[in-house]
Parts: sequence; structure tokens; C-alpha cells
Amino acid sequence: MITENECQKYSDEALVELVLANSDYYACLVNRYTEALRRYVVRLGSNSTDAEDVLQEVFLNAYLHLNDFNKDLKFSSWLYRIAHNQTISAFRKVNVRPTVELSDLAPWQEMARDNCPGKQIDQELLQKKINIILEQLDSKYREVLILKYFEEKDYSEMSDILKKPMGTIATLVNRAKKQFAKIIEGELLN
Repeated sequence: MITENECQKYSDEALVELVLANSDYYACLVNRYTEALRRYVVRLGSNSTDAEDVLQEVFLNAYLHLNDFNKDLKFSSWLYRIAHNQTISAFRKVNVRPTVELSDLAPWQEMARDNCPGKQIDQELLQKKINIILEQLDSKYREVLILKYFEEKDYSEMSDILKKPMGTIATLVNRAKKQFAKIIEGELLN
């Protein structure tokens, strides 16, 4: 059995090579990406229960296609692309518009940990408001905002994940921010 300390010694790409020689190393990649991918899948609109099923499919598909991994790309981008595709496939299977689970969209929790009740309440309200606005966005805009601001991916990684040119990604991010702002302005006027 491979220990976590041993896993930490290797980059993603080195682990891919090790997995191809010894499948026991795959646990290193699964452990490294489980939480990040769970958050990503939930942010795209799966509930926590469905996210677990999607994650199993993601890791199974990644393992089965590990020989197809293009070593010129970042492994994380490749894995996020599989997660993206698997999440979309899951949505199609249930034929339901995805909804964002509020409890799993919390990148601001650290800021609220200063035990100031007013700030914590403000953060919770802000979080709920952002989640409501994200639900109102077109899925193509929601996806790029989640990747950029929640998953902290750069345009190159977003391009790899979404299989769109970087110029298109930049345009989508710009339009998404404008649509987000337009929704906020509309609500402020009401």
C-alpha cells in the first residue's frame, strides 16, 4: 500500500507514469483530487448524493483512459474535463435543470471565521445571494465563473477543460461578469 507521504513526493504527471506501471499509485491521484472535484461537480449543479456517483464515474473513466492522457496538458485540466463531461452526462440522464446546493458553495467561510457575528451573517447572506444569481445565469456563463473564481483556474486550464479557445473563454468570462452585474443591478432597482 502506498502512503500519503510517498504520494506527496510526486507530481501529477509522474504519478500517471507510476500508475501505468503499478495501479496501486492511482489511489494517490484519487486522494489528491476527490475534494476539489466534489466541490466542482456540486458547483455545477449536482446535489451531494449525485456528486458521489459522478465522482465514481470520473475516476473510473480517468483510470480507463489514462493511456490516452496527453502529457503536454496538465493532468488536473484533463481530469476536470472528464468531470465536466460526466456531470453534463448525469444532467442529461435525469433531464433536470441543475441546481446549486447552497451549503457546498462556501469559498468565503475562512473570511467569516473571525467570530464576528455581523460579518458571518453578512457572509452567509452574500453567499446565498451569489448562489441565487449563479442559478439564474446561462450554464455556459455559470461554468466559466465557477472555474475562474471558485476553482481558481487560469484561462489556459479553462480552455483545456471546456475545449474552447482561450479567446472564447475570455469572452465568456467577460459576458458572464456582465450578466452577473446586470442581474445584481436589476435586483437593486426592484
